[in-house]
Amino acid sequence: MVIMADWDRHLRAAQAAAREAGAMLRSGMEGGARISFKGAVDLVTEFDCRAQDLIVDRLAAAFPDHGFLAEEGLNRGEKNELCWVIDPLDGTTNFAHRFPIFAVSIALEHQGRVVLGVVYDPMREEIFHALEGGGAWLNGSGIRVSAVDNLDRSLLATGFPYDLRESPVNNIVHFNHFLIRAQAVRRCGSAALDLCHVACGRFDGFWELKLKPWDQAAGALIVEEAGGHVTNFEGAVFLISSRECLATNGLIHEAMIRILALGKEKPEDRGGLDG
Repeated sequence: MVIMADWDRHLRAAQAAAREAGAMLRSGMEGGARISFKGAVDLVTEFDCRAQDLIVDRLAAAFPDHGFLAEEGLNRGEKNELCWVIDPLDGTTNFAHRFPIFAVSIALEHQGRVVLGVVYDPMREEIFHALEGGGAWLNGSGIRVSAVDNLDRSLLATGFPYDLRESPVNNIVHFNHFLIRAQAVRRCGSAALDLCHVACGRFDGFWELKLKPWDQAAGALIVEEAGGHVTNFEGAVFLISSRECLATNGLIHEAMIRILALGKEKPEDRGGLDG
């Protein structure tokens, strides 16, 4: 039985693993990386795999009874009482193009509930973390969501799914709706960092669909512990297995739900998309 006092030990291990993996990614970014494709636009590099191996090795050595669920094909003991959920390189396309926005994301589930989240941005040397019930933090200082209460004044973030070329459910319609209703919309390429930027008030809201557990587990907890709100697009309870993620400062949440409800994606609504 794990008691709450134990989470600090888990947090220290996760932060150390994230920093070590991030340092490797930072040093390797300029050297070029061997790239392969999991889909038409879904990349994986050797550094995704190296970072994942490093993180899993460190955490498995410290916690041999824990399970692991990670992006690069690892599902070991997912049903264990404690399971690490890992994205070793969130923002692989950015990394492969040497665009310096990417992160390491590590979360810990306890009996299916996320209790710990760490997201490390190695290029800015920013490490975000949260413990359930313990607030949200950036480099050791507490963070809070923004106080913006008007969608028209809000800076939003989003992303697009890897199957956007094949599927009509590709977020373009939602993007167009928000583009003319928010102050601005950004697409940075790392859901984990987008969520953390909501948590510290840089963004006021974020939405994305077709994310995987490792994309959003840590960041969603950090938003909630920073005073924000995370649901699916209809406002229902968010799970890390959810295929929709809406995260806001809480003040614009209902307004964003209303925009998301304007209409489902239709094939004839698809538009062009650069990049």
